[in-house]
Amino acid sequence: MHFAYPLPWWLVVILAAAVAAVVHAEYRRPLSRLTGVQRGVLISLRVLTLAALVLFLFRPIVIRPPAGSREAIVPVLVDVSRSMRLADADGQTRVARANMLLKNELGLALSSRFTTEIFSVGERLAPAKIGDLAADARRSDLTGALAAVRERFRGQRVAGIVVLSDGGDTGRAGGSGGAGGAGGAAGDAGGPPVFAVGIGSPDGPRDREVLGITTSDPRLDHSSVDLHVTAVSTGFGRTPFALRVLGNGQVLDARRVVPPADGSPIDEVFTVSPDPLNSTVYTAEIPRDESEPVVENNVRHVLVSPAGRKRRVLVVEGAPGFEHSFMTRAWASDSGLEIDSVTRKGKNADGQDTFFVQAGAGRSAALTSGFPAKREQLYVYDALVIANVESDFFSRAQLAMAADFVAERGGGLLVLGGRSFARRGLSATPLEEVLPVELNDRRGGIVRTALGEGDLPAHNKLTLTAEGETHPIMRIGGSPDETRRMWAALPALAASATLGGPRPGATVLALTTAPGGGVFPVVAVQRYGQGRSMVFAGEAAWRWKMMVASSDRSYEFFWRQAARWLSSPAPDPVTIAVPDAPEPGDAISIDVDARDAAYAPVADAAVDATLTAPGGETRTIKLRHADPASGRYTSALGPEQPGLYRIHAEARRGTTPLGAADRWMYVGGADREFADPRLNEGFLRRVARNSGGRYVRAAEASRVTAWLQAAVPQNAAPERHDLWHEPWAFGLVVLLLSAEWILRRQWGLR
Repeated sequence: MHFAYPLPWWLVVILAAAVAAVVHAEYRRPLSRLTGVQRGVLISLRVLTLAALVLFLFRPIVIRPPAGSREAIVPVLVDVSRSMRLADADGQTRVARANMLLKNELGLALSSRFTTEIFSVGERLAPAKIGDLAADARRSDLTGALAAVRERFRGQRVAGIVVLSDGGDTGRAGGSGGAGGAGGAAGDAGGPPVFAVGIGSPDGPRDREVLGITTSDPRLDHSSVDLHVTAVSTGFGRTPFALRVLGNGQVLDARRVVPPADGSPIDEVFTVSPDPLNSTVYTAEIPRDESEPVVENNVRHVLVSPAGRKRRVLVVEGAPGFEHSFMTRAWASDSGLEIDSVTRKGKNADGQDTFFVQAGAGRSAALTSGFPAKREQLYVYDALVIANVESDFFSRAQLAMAADFVAERGGGLLVLGGRSFARRGLSATPLEEVLPVELNDRRGGIVRTALGEGDLPAHNKLTLTAEGETHPIMRIGGSPDETRRMWAALPALAASATLGGPRPGATVLALTTAPGGGVFPVVAVQRYGQGRSMVFAGEAAWRWKMMVASSDRSYEFFWRQAARWLSSPAPDPVTIAVPDAPEPGDAISIDVDARDAAYAPVADAAVDATLTAPGGETRTIKLRHADPASGRYTSALGPEQPGLYRIHAEARRGTTPLGAADRWMYVGGADREFADPRLNEGFLRRVARNSGGRYVRAAEASRVTAWLQAAVPQNAAPERHDLWHEPWAFGLVVLLLSAEWILRRQWGLR
């Protein structure tokens, strides 16, 4: 035995003398007569108690030899998610192969050298027994299980962690898919090493899978949307297969698809017309082949929500003109838009500008001076159009408010007309950074590295860029080729402002050539802050209406699509955020943001929310304040039933309503557990490598035991064990004191 604080000999003598003096003083003259034996017993008990306390104060330590590997713990984690049902593990199902490894060579070798504990990994980590493992968990949270087992055995002697899995880390909502998912945090360099055993085949079974289905921005009067479907066929060669799209369960289109090569992704575009009043669930589906063992990944769903309320647009026009008349007429005929316009007529007798205002009830009074004076008055709109207005028409505060309208409120901004781009124009104003192009041509037009001489657009003739062919603003045809042909057939513009090149992150949708030969942008867009901005540099676009056949609706489609694209992302004062593609059983968060008329967060709002499940049952959602300084309110949900959910929220400050919102959410649009059902060796290798462990396939699992033995330190330092904080030490002191007290009472002492 040693002491953490060694006692010099002279201190031992002093302490012994002190103990003897204390005991002698206590029992020198007892209050009751004691026999010699009784006094000796009490003195001995008191000496032992005081001596024990003194020894424990100097921390006695026992030095022990290092423990052998048999005392080291090896947690064994077995994946029991549904993807482990696949029968591609040497003719067995993956979970059967894992059971066999634990019953035979791997399990026996581990149990003979280490202390092993078996855990199943599904939605959570749980103790398990060999032979009772069944692949019925909805997902496998491997990353969470590794973190949980490290915490469980923290401070204990762990040789390493053994993982038997197909590598599908699908435990987190929105996480990676199936065995092919990339996984999240792959391992922890600070914990025990992970030795991963891959169960299954990296080539996987014969499989056809819908990899994804996404929607484009709506186009053509919101009557059509492009569905982009990506699929893959593995193990079937170039054998054709059917790919079809359904809307709310009804077949809308079916195609015979021929893969370019085995395992090569296939991209198909389907044009559909969603219901403008109700949510539509679109389904991409591949009919099952008889030889295909996995059918769960043959289907994916995507939700297209209804358009909702009309989008409100404010048009500020510098003077009456043909462009203003044709453009506002095109917007007015769109049932999804509500247009307020301010047109400068001239000056009155006092030299002040006068305006012709057309606006909805309650909004016209704010426009009598030509532009809203307050944020609350401007922020009722979803998009702002500035047409042929000089920059000095606006005060600097109004320009700053317009910039905030895009960046903070999330509105859209369209600037067009020669006066808006005249010399100096909006340069050096708060709106300059909002626009997608440089306002001054500093480089003599766009660099033509991608354009040959034969590709140059004609003077003032609009020519689409590659991005413009597919952008929802420019898509006036049913396909990119048709769109390009239709634009090429339209008349030339009268002129075009010579703007500079695009800003970083901006997109040029259409170009033209000026008389001097420079190539300049005509249509360009960008996202700015929470909103969007667009410039149209052309003059006399009304020619696209007056100089073509009366049945040609290209002009209307272009401007209506531009207004919809700019205004559609603008949020309401009350908005609801839900996660993308949740699955049944996921722990998800519903967030409600409450803002006032100036779109400032309302931290003291009262928010009521309800959730309507697919069966029609409605229940109240309890929201909590996410941050005392913000207007965000959140609630945790765990939807168990697949299908379409509707969330409704209403917010108020005191008795003043702030607004209401509806949001739809589709649960179960895809099954992450069976997305790419191959053995995901990449994830397992990263987990092992990042933790200092190693990876091996199931056929070589016997090597894991030797790796674990090598990981256990063979020349470990002797282990030091403190005695003073052991339970028996406390018990010894209590026992001695109790024995002395009992004997004193029995022999007449207090």
